[in-house]
Amino acid sequence: MPPRRRQSSGSPCGQCAAESPGSLPPHARAEPSRAGRGRIQPCRPSGTMLGMIKNSLLSTVEAWPYQVLRKGEKEQLSYEERECQGGRFAVVEVVGKPFDEASKEGVLKLLKYVGGTNDKGIGMGMTAPVSITAFPAEDGSLQQKVKVSLRIPSQFQANPPCPSDESIKIEERQGMTIYSTQFGGYAKEMDYVNYAAKLKSALGSEAAYHKDFYFCNGYDPPMKPYGRRNEVWFVKE
Repeated sequence: MPPRRRQSSGSPCGQCAAESPGSLPPHARAEPSRAGRGRIQPCRPSGTMLGMIKNSLLSTVEAWPYQVLRKGEKEQLSYEERECQGGRFAVVEVVGKPFDEASKEGVLKLLKYVGGTNDKGIGMGMTAPVSITAFPAEDGSLQQKVKVSLRIPSQFQANPPCPSDESIKIEERQGMTIYSTQFGGYAKEMDYVNYAAKLKSALGSEAAYHKDFYFCNGYDPPMKPYGRRNEVWFVKE
């Protein structure tokens, strides 16, 4: 069975009604110069963006808790079987856009949420990985539908702040057992598709896992150029 989840209805988190996001200040404005002519000030990040950047770069990254059950290698591909803990997750669904574009949109929303765009206005810290549920088509390509999720930091697991963005939901998920393989670089759709095919081949026909979806995971911020970590996860049935 896929990982079960319980979602409150009526508001993004079920604990309070979400606030409507306010309008953002303009990034640039005209200001009269001493000569009387207008000049454009340089773009400055808004308070929302500054909170997101500060939270992403300066916070200690908390790993999604898991235990390695078994390691394997076949056809020059290393993989692990892991047991991942459940918990509460911030989740946003994006449809009707290509995988890479949809993923970026969903990730940005979640980073803003944990960076302070919530009813408490606080930076929550970061967890890793950011996990993207992908839905493969018959030819192996990915459908134009993703669910981007981020595990709520442990400090806020019992009482997560409510997202100001109503498209973000708080879900409670049970633990799951996965098959995982890792690769580096800046991961795009084709990288995930290729490594999913490699993992499928390495596991063979004996392994039982869900075929209608899998997880595409990224562990690093965009500004980290080297030593990047990406993973494909198949959820064991």
